[in-house]
Amino acid sequence: MKVLQVIEQAFRATGEEQDDTIVWLSRSMRGAGADLHILLTSHAVSYALAKAGSPALSFGDWRQAHPADIRNDIRELLASGVEITVVQDDLEERGLGAKQCLQGIRQICRDEIATLYDSVDQVWQW
Repeated sequence: MKVLQVIEQAFRATGEEQDDTIVWLSRSMRGAGADLHILLTSHAVSYALAKAGSPALSFGDWRQAHPADIRNDIRELLASGVEITVVQDDLEERGLGAKQCLQGIRQICRDEIATLYDSVDQVWQW
């Protein structure tokens, strides 16, 4: 069974945790043998960028000493065989160029999302 994980929110729980919960869940599921495909949309398209990091987080004197390394998590998902797709329209709406994406990430236009949904058995929207 192929599952499409649609990740829309960026940096979910990265202040409390040292990773994005859905990216972490996807890595864990893939490690257990799940057949996954990830679609990055809306603000989560920033996860596809090759040269970007998690924003610094601090409260008063406290600073997140071990921020999430989502780029590395995405690279590891790609290396494990997970297909990752990003919505090009969402990149453009945020002033981001397609050439800024990590190698191996597929780009589609928004009107191609329905076809992607049809290619999998289940769609999980996060």
